[in-house]
Amino acid sequence: MNYQFDFHFLSGSLPMLWEGLQVTLKLAVVSNLIGLVCGFVLCLMTLSRWFFIRFPAQMFIELFRCTPVLLQVVWFFYCVPMLFNVFIDPIMMGFLALGLNMTAFNSEAYRAGVQAIPREHLDACTALGLKAWQRTLFVILPQALRNATPVLMTNAIGGLQQTALVAIVAVGDLMYVAKMLATDAYRPLETYSVVALIYFALSLPIAQLVQYIERKQDAATGRS
Repeated sequence: MNYQFDFHFLSGSLPMLWEGLQVTLKLAVVSNLIGLVCGFVLCLMTLSRWFFIRFPAQMFIELFRCTPVLLQVVWFFYCVPMLFNVFIDPIMMGFLALGLNMTAFNSEAYRAGVQAIPREHLDACTALGLKAWQRTLFVILPQALRNATPVLMTNAIGGLQQTALVAIVAVGDLMYVAKMLATDAYRPLETYSVVALIYFALSLPIAQLVQYIERKQDAATGRS
């Protein structure tokens, strides 16, 4: 292999990479927040005993689970304005597309967490005369969140990586900036290698934290 690596050209592009990284982090944080909040609401809808609430929620989940994320991003960016005559800022559209995808996957994580709650805890809520919202807020949510935390954090890593897909619709995230730099300098190996290391550096601490939490939960389960 006679290729000579040269990373020096990237030194003058650090401000551009930083701006792209900021957009990536915004997309990751906001879409994960949407997924955490709306995912729990969607989970409660799927567990409803009323079919007209449960069925649309289940269809929403299956729609986002059974179609490629890239297709979802492209659909929101190009089809929503055409169908509804609504033109939203590209970053806001990225929040919406990625956030709804996270909502679907986090809902399933929450559902598994809710189903892992001992039946005795729910019976105790009835015995204490707690209202439905009190039972949901003070009993179900804390336990479901604790049970689902490893999966939710794993989904967060996936959400961070999925932000790169908005580059295809010209949102100026880290991946889009990298694509421009690689094209202008004819240095794709150096550019994409550096960007890969950035994504790795962002994801690795979360992955290590997930493993730590899983070990703590396993140890607590073993003690109980």
